[in-house]
Amino acid sequence: MRLPRTVIALGFVSFFTDFSSEMIYPLLPVFLSSVLGVGALALGIIEGIAESTASLLKVFSGIWTDRSGRKKPLIVVGYSLAGLARPLIGLATVWPFVLVMRFLDRIGKGLRTSPRDALIAGVTDPGQRGTAFGFHRAMDHAGAVIGPLVAAVLLALEGVSLRHVFLLAALPAAVVIVVLLTAVQEPPRAFEKESKTLNLRRHWHELGRDFKFLLLALLVFTLGNSTDAFLLLRLSEAGVPASWIAVLWSVHSGVKMISTSYGGHLSDRVGRRPLILLGWAFYALIYFAFALTSSSAGLIVVFLAYGIYFGFTEPSEKAWVADLVPAQLRGTAFGYYNGIIGLGALPASLIFGFLWRTWGVTTAFLTGAGFAAAASALLLVSVKTPDPRRSRESLRR
Repeated sequence: MRLPRTVIALGFVSFFTDFSSEMIYPLLPVFLSSVLGVGALALGIIEGIAESTASLLKVFSGIWTDRSGRKKPLIVVGYSLAGLARPLIGLATVWPFVLVMRFLDRIGKGLRTSPRDALIAGVTDPGQRGTAFGFHRAMDHAGAVIGPLVAAVLLALEGVSLRHVFLLAALPAAVVIVVLLTAVQEPPRAFEKESKTLNLRRHWHELGRDFKFLLLALLVFTLGNSTDAFLLLRLSEAGVPASWIAVLWSVHSGVKMISTSYGGHLSDRVGRRPLILLGWAFYALIYFAFALTSSSAGLIVVFLAYGIYFGFTEPSEKAWVADLVPAQLRGTAFGYYNGIIGLGALPASLIFGFLWRTWGVTTAFLTGAGFAAAASALLLVSVKTPDPRRSRESLRR
């Protein structure tokens, strides 16, 4: 069965968004240090505020989209705000200006993410949701492959600076707005308000036991899922040159692109929980390997294999969220889902960094593997698996 036009359009929206974003994000630390003359502290302040903002707004936007019955307005505003603010980093002369632009960029991400996921789930047949989310994530990762490579080519041209690259990132961002306005459609009945009053306690109860246990398992897993910057640091300390790391990051995104495409389709065939459990077990194995492998060649192989984990989990988790909750609360559910992952990411990185500095890299990676094992055990015993083919009635909005 062919994917809905809106899902395909949102896939291209994510492709061009990450195309634009990844022209800037990998170069931001270099821009701050070499152009603006600031270091790690400024970068930490900028990214900490930006990502925390996005996490909180994902919860708000999910609740708002269910209360209003509309998804597309927040999606358009979110992508537009980010697309406008992000390239303006190229005009910065002081680091607080970068902070403001990153803050606006992450506000946009926070506003759009939960309504977008709810829209994808709402327009897709329940038995095809894994495929839909897999396609969307694959297109997202494809943009992450292209963006850094285009930036590298531009910087190789005579007279092109970091500022020029950042400003040129506005071009793919403009394509995003065109696609959103012309190709993304929200079903008319999605505009009907499901609830005119906000009752968080009642809505939380209606989300159901299984969804709450899934959130708990995700939180436990996320506490061991630190920023991928630590993996890059591990490669660097093993002697992998900086130029290779940039290429490896692009190849890693390519592996994620392929794995999410196939993983989403597979979750429709074998179920959500088996794929997530397999993915978390694979994650634990990857972290175990990072703890015990010391050669640069071995770490490169493990790092590239790490991209397979995303194929098992990303589409399956989102499809399962949609399967578990009532149709009228999908936005709220995706808000809690995205929020719990975002908010758990900060302590995860703090825990990992503390363990690395205090007891060494082996302890840090083994602890991450332990969190993944604990989350798998919790998921295995606490959450039931609904059959998407039996929940077609949940397609009502």
